[in-house]
Amino acid sequence: MRYSILLLPIVLAACVTAGSSDGRLTIETASRGQAITGANCIVATGAGNWNVLTPATVLIGSAGGDLGVVCNKDGYRPSELIVHPSAPVYSGSNMGVGVAGGNGGSAVGLGINFPIGTSGGGGYPSHVTIELTPQ
Repeated sequence: MRYSILLLPIVLAACVTAGSSDGRLTIETASRGQAITGANCIVATGAGNWNVLTPATVLIGSAGGDLGVVCNKDGYRPSELIVHPSAPVYSGSNMGVGVAGGNGGSAVGLGINFPIGTSGGGGYPSHVTIELTPQ
């Protein structure tokens, strides 16, 4: 029984789950503050390329290299956006257990940190708006 308290951090860490983004990217185009629909855009990451017509939502998955979006529409100059993925933020459990004694007894402490996965702040943005300039 006296050593079972030392297993508490490990048992609690097993219950921690990490959040994840759904890997979707919404792409819109605008000019001078007004939304523009029907622009042809190519979305590219290290994982692949997608051709879309704005507004659109693309399932690009997790970050894999820079995100590039190039949009074209008649009457507007081609426009390009490059986004570097942000660093992931690791979530985990921070557990601590302390046992103390009295009357000349000893004290024992234990601390454990388990990085479990990424949670927010990492990857690509979920929404981008590409600014188109009239020709």
